Amino acid sequence: MTARTITDGLFFNRMDKDFTKKTVMDALKGCDDGELFLEHRLSERLSLDDGRIKTAGFDATAGFGLRAVCDDTYAYAISNELTPAALRQAVQSVQPIKTAGSNAKLFLPRLTEPTPLYTEANPLNLMKFCDKVALMNDIDTYLRRKDSRVIQVSALLSGEWQAVKIIQADGRETDDIRPLVNLMISVVVKNETRMESGFYGLGGRYLYERIVSEDVWKAAADEALRTALTNLESVPAPLGEMPVVLSSGWCGVLLHEAVGHGLEGDFNRKGSSVFSAKTGQQVTAKGITIVDDGTLPERRGSLSVDDEGTPSQRTVLIEDGILKNYMLDRMNARLMNKEPTGNGRRESFSCAPQVRMTNTFMTQGDKDPEELIASVKKGVFAKSFHGGQVDITSGKFVFTSAEAYLIENGKITAPVKDATLIGSGIEVMNNIDMIAKDACLDQGIGSCGKGGQTVPVGVGQPSVRIKAITVGGQAG
Repeated sequence: MTARTITDGLFFNRMDKDFTKKTVMDALKGCDDGELFLEHRLSERLSLDDGRIKTAGFDATAGFGLRAVCDDTYAYAISNELTPAALRQAVQSVQPIKTAGSNAKLFLPRLTEPTPLYTEANPLNLMKFCDKVALMNDIDTYLRRKDSRVIQVSALLSGEWQAVKIIQADGRETDDIRPLVNLMISVVVKNETRMESGFYGLGGRYLYERIVSEDVWKAAADEALRTALTNLESVPAPLGEMPVVLSSGWCGVLLHEAVGHGLEGDFNRKGSSVFSAKTGQQVTAKGITIVDDGTLPERRGSLSVDDEGTPSQRTVLIEDGILKNYMLDRMNARLMNKEPTGNGRRESFSCAPQVRMTNTFMTQGDKDPEELIASVKKGVFAKSFHGGQVDITSGKFVFTSAEAYLIENGKITAPVKDATLIGSGIEVMNNIDMIAKDACLDQGIGSCGKGGQTVPVGVGQPSVRIKAITVGGQAG
């Protein structure tokens, strides 16, 4: 079956399709833009903690959101009833917005036919509940037997299946099927003097079978345990300005937060980003190319179409240090006289779309990763981050490592605890002077919050050397 066959079957049992399309088109006459977003979502979560199943939940939701857009203002009405009466009531709720757009001209950007990325199979139906419980228990038993210092094991298995249909103001339809699965494992270890933890997670837009095979979950468990035991031997992080080498993959979360959000179109249209009005200018060191790509199969941030019906695409944001493009949803594209880039995303039908990243990453360079380490006399190698805080207007950030090491005389030595990187996005991007040829995306655990909404994303980069950045730690 095609995505359209599936969505039509889900959404037009109690609402006639022709009636729905005509109602939407009539409701949005006199607006600049708008759409009806229909969603059907199945989701489940199974968690283990302290040797027992702590939570097991399943949820099924369905509903729609109707948005009418005039100039830079919108009205949004939602309902979890897919009925003609609910749609008529939503239409009445958004009508007052038209008083702000009497000269509105419907925004009709060019649209290519989207390429479907995902199978219609529902991952939640392809694994028995008893097998999911057994997997959780196997993870707990495996880690406790592997090392006597393990005192706590936590695991989370989650999955969802989302079907969406978008009907735009001119009657055009787009559809998408979106599976998503995740496995996350945390371990706490203890010796005579201290306790430390380690974490590993993986997932993507595919089926459960990919992450529940024994070799995969054991490798994830081993990595969580390795990180915890490494942190058990960690020493205080150094303090001061020094070179820092960032590992490939998940360290791209720093790029996502410190640079990616600043390249979203809404901030730049309003002039509140450090990148505002800098298209065509050198904004990072040469050699740096940053891309947002929602077309990568099976990646966490990938979609066949965004949540406004625009096909996903690959957008080069910065090329060889030059700012080329911003990420744009339909409203900001219209107001900036540009084409949308497929970056209009929403958490669910109850939320209006915003400009959001999909999979945002830096492309690779030409150095061997070992060269970056060998070039540092005294510094820090950051392998992964817990997360951090960023000010979009200034670009300033604070990020704390989840796993990091001292670099001494060109060699990785002792692990360090909670090394904190302090700086600004533009400064860091201009201080990158070596880029390795090991670019990759993260293992599939990224989520991004903005405006009270959370959506799945991908992050990535090659290993890079920052020639100087402030590290917060301990003096001495």
